[in-house]
Amino acid sequence: MQKNYYAILMAGGVGSRFWPVSTQEFPKQFHDMLGTGDTLIQKTFQRLKHFIPKENIYILTNERYNALVLEQLPEVTQKQVVLEPAMRNTAPCILYAALKIQKENPDAVMIVAPSDHWIEDEVGFSNNVRQAFDFCKNNDALVTLGIKPTFPNTGYGYIEFDKHVEATIKPVHQFREKPDYETAKDFIAKGNFLWNAGIFMWSVKSVVRAFKNNQPKLYQLFETGIRSYNTPAEADFIQDNYPKAENVSVDYAIMEKSDNVFVIAAEFDWNDLGTWGSLYDKLKKDKDNNAVVNARTLADEATGNMIRTKNNKIVVIDGIRDYIIVDKEEVLLIFPKSKEQDIKKTLQKVKDQFGEQYG
Repeated sequence: MQKNYYAILMAGGVGSRFWPVSTQEFPKQFHDMLGTGDTLIQKTFQRLKHFIPKENIYILTNERYNALVLEQLPEVTQKQVVLEPAMRNTAPCILYAALKIQKENPDAVMIVAPSDHWIEDEVGFSNNVRQAFDFCKNNDALVTLGIKPTFPNTGYGYIEFDKHVEATIKPVHQFREKPDYETAKDFIAKGNFLWNAGIFMWSVKSVVRAFKNNQPKLYQLFETGIRSYNTPAEADFIQDNYPKAENVSVDYAIMEKSDNVFVIAAEFDWNDLGTWGSLYDKLKKDKDNNAVVNARTLADEATGNMIRTKNNKIVVIDGIRDYIIVDKEEVLLIFPKSKEQDIKKTLQKVKDQFGEQYG
């Protein structure tokens, strides 16, 4: 096991498109969304600790989820839970965590991985990450994992790589925003575009240098706290200074601005589990092609549905096709899969009409 291997497990999001299961108080990464017996954050932690020392896995989350992290990951100490006192997107928290790790181990190489992705081939995943780590140890490089597109998806950003390079690790030409359908078809036809999975690998030296060069104000803000990092004084410094950070993504802050960015086409199947529809795609289906979690169903001319309840509830459905049916305590959601992107808007309407406690 490599003592220089580190991980930042990103676990601060709310996952509002998985409402009503995912809420601000109890987001999707802390739920067993797949019905496997493990929550998404537990599965991600287990995947990482196969090749990264468990004490080198840091959990980056909002301070309101501190107790949930420690409850679900008993192998993690409080020292490994990096708490955000305010929501400021991904760049500030990644810089903060990188500076903490650099102070502890200047030779560290690290992966930044979301806590809520579906990856079944864990050997393929670890092989790709080790490959990136080896590259990052010997090069000043920011590496990302790209997913080979299987269809013209308009819900993901894309990575355009240099098609003239034969090496497995290819220079990135540019990042492209979520396209319309025709543009996505064009990307796939060109053959040198990958889905952006939001998984990054680099040495701490390279990523800190990238922030210093491309985000000097953000770097200076967190650099002033270096003396306090990994000491009892750290919490007060972060409480006072973190809210001053710009709300900016790591993609925009450094990846799109740097000229030393590389991509590896992933060897494993991947799904970002961003919506009920994406969860439906990855779950096993019953004889009626319904995906069912924690329920017993009686279906008549009802197909293509995503059904989730608590406590093995019996669900009887007749003549319903391609719907999301989620039962959770005081909320029952019955929503067409074709409109799943509107769940976030619907949640806001529910809060406005019935109160914030339902979101």
